[in-house]
Amino acid sequence: MGMGLALAIFGGATAVALAGIGSSIGVGIAGQASNGVMSEKPENFAPLLLLTALPGTQGIYGFLIGVVLIMKVGFLGKEVVSLSSHQGLGIFFACLPVALAGLVSGIHQGKVCATGVYMVAKQPGDFVKPLVMAVFVEFYAVLGLLTSLLILNGIKL
Repeated sequence: MGMGLALAIFGGATAVALAGIGSSIGVGIAGQASNGVMSEKPENFAPLLLLTALPGTQGIYGFLIGVVLIMKVGFLGKEVVSLSSHQGLGIFFACLPVALAGLVSGIHQGKVCATGVYMVAKQPGDFVKPLVMAVFVEFYAVLGLLTSLLILNGIKL
């Protein structure tokens, strides 16, 4: 395996790992809050489930970039391409927007969702308001995903 391919694989692994870490921390934060509320109000399970799951999307975005990279370099049935160091470095840097945006936004979205859980505990009818606030954080993870996709698409092999 050449240095270019190694750099590309490292970029994909970084996207999957960092976005996944952000999601797992975010889901953990929201999940702790949800469990606390459900211990007293189990009837709030459905809205709390959505608020708990929402920070998990960043991990999906990182995984998606990892799959796109795997297909681009030919790991899925095609012949694996030979990459120059410049191409590998370009692919590595293309994976960073979703990796870093996923890491940071996953954690902060978990915090927003946790406070939304507390709001639902006091005002179950206002479930949509905290969901909208959490979507604002999601927007930046989506920008990271789109940036990584566009850059990866622009790299010619």
